[in-house]
Amino acid sequence: MKAWKNIVTGAALALAIALPAAAAIDVNGVKFEDTNKVGGKDLKLNGAGMRTKLVIKVYAAGLYLPEKSKNVADILKMEGPRRMTLVMARDISSQDLAKAFMDGINENLDKTEQAKFVTQIRKFGEMFAINDEIKSGDVMHMDWIPGTGTVCELNGKRIGDTASDINFYNAVLRIWLGEKPADRSLKPALLGEAK
Repeated sequence: MKAWKNIVTGAALALAIALPAAAAIDVNGVKFEDTNKVGGKDLKLNGAGMRTKLVIKVYAAGLYLPEKSKNVADILKMEGPRRMTLVMARDISSQDLAKAFMDGINENLDKTEQAKFVTQIRKFGEMFAINDEIKSGDVMHMDWIPGTGTVCELNGKRIGDTASDINFYNAVLRIWLGEKPADRSLKPALLGEAK
């Protein structure tokens, strides 16, 4: 009986090791997988957390990178694809979401940087006009794909124009990782520092 118990325990342990984890992080019921494939490359979940405004949950966010890092400067210099995923926690008008994104970019870029990206920033804001409202549960991906550029998807459908400059993608990432992040508690979560 003891030998049989050891065999069953060993088999269960081997199976647990062989099977990948279903999700690396659960953020208020939103599951962020350990890895995502972007531009044909496997990316690792760097961190994830909830964006709140006052006490209202707005969206869960996850940052995927080629290698994990807690250093913003290193993240902005990384080679290869990257992904920022947002899963909406509430309905929000596309106009309000566009304003929040534009405010985040403007807060983290000086006037010279803003002038460099004026066309891309305008087009980025316009992409939200595709829907009157972004619904709770909607999933948005903002990807950097080398050789292609910044590509955005909403619920698996490509939205907006592609921006080819990596510095524009980094400007978008600074909404969450910049000196004045959209949410001061979300930044450390995305950097994998949250407990």
